[in-house]
Amino acid sequence: MSEFPLPRGLTRRQWALGSVGATLGLAGCASTERGQPYANHEWLQSGANRIANLSLRDNLQSIRRVQMTLYRRNPREWRKSAGSMDEAIQRSWDAAMQAKPLPELNGASGIDAIRLAFDTGPQAYAGDRVAALVQGWVSLLKTANGDTWEQTMLDGVDAENAYRAARNFEISLWLLGSRMGPDGQPLLLSSEISVRGRNLMADRELSKVVARLDLLAAQADEKYRRAALDFGQSWFLGSLGPFLSMVTK
Repeated sequence: MSEFPLPRGLTRRQWALGSVGATLGLAGCASTERGQPYANHEWLQSGANRIANLSLRDNLQSIRRVQMTLYRRNPREWRKSAGSMDEAIQRSWDAAMQAKPLPELNGASGIDAIRLAFDTGPQAYAGDRVAALVQGWVSLLKTANGDTWEQTMLDGVDAENAYRAARNFEISLWLLGSRMGPDGQPLLLSSEISVRGRNLMADRELSKVVARLDLLAAQADEKYRRAALDFGQSWFLGSLGPFLSMVTK
């Protein structure tokens, strides 16, 4: 079988190592181009902080998609507080991100805001139900993220809060599909399965939020256990590693 000729002056080992290095270099460049550029504040974040921040970012994007779907299917809601859907979206997110609940919520946030959104009692909530949901969901995510929008090494995910937030999102998803208004119609139209097709955007995006929160809760529970194991492994390899390497040789 014929072989490729080696460049003059290079041994086979040198040529192989150079090829591997070039391949890794190309892969590294490709990965850097696809990834986000480094920011100065990232030096204050651990790997767990970074994962939590990315999860929060994706969860907020999922909530925004659900909000747009709900507004399109329930235009009466955004008309209660704004002149257009875009204006209603901006209004609700300004309030949520600044931790200043909408005036009609009377200070309610978290699960209390979610309860208001589905309130159909004698004195039913008359405000924008979709905005109330967004306010409640966003505040739950912030609390689960250590009550911050961007974690550093001084912060961390609260496993119990993340677990509770996941369950509250599951309850919200169930209520969206089951809660009826006084007229016997769905309180908020969210999903559609008809001859026109299937629209399960809200179900899909809220399920993603639940999955991310459950993963963060599990990771937070594992943090201290892994810290002890990592310390033990580092001590073992640092103390006995050189000796074991001589024995194996």
